[in-house]
Amino acid sequence: MERKQVIEALSSVLDPEIGMDIVTLGLIYDVEIKNEKIEVVMTLTFPGCPLASVMMGDVQQKLEALAGEGNVKVNLVFEPRWNQTMVNEKNNEKLLNEANGTE
Repeated sequence: MERKQVIEALSSVLDPEIGMDIVTLGLIYDVEIKNEKIEVVMTLTFPGCPLASVMMGDVQQKLEALAGEGNVKVNLVFEPRWNQTMVNEKNNEKLLNEANGTE
């Protein structure tokens, strides 16, 4: 499994209230792949998001389709706090470059 596949899977998860994918929104802070297991650090647009469970379930489902059930850990954090300046269509490229050490 490649990091690109993980980023593509995450890019298919939409924030249902905003209608934009969670990678472009800047909600994904880190992606790590070790021994075919995926660990993601992410946030929400705001802590009280009423659709948080829907989005988290979608992330879990998409990543388990790649890594298998029990091989995905999603860490939800609220620091640093998300803000609108994090929305960037180049977030996908940034996440991939961080993995390659070419930021």
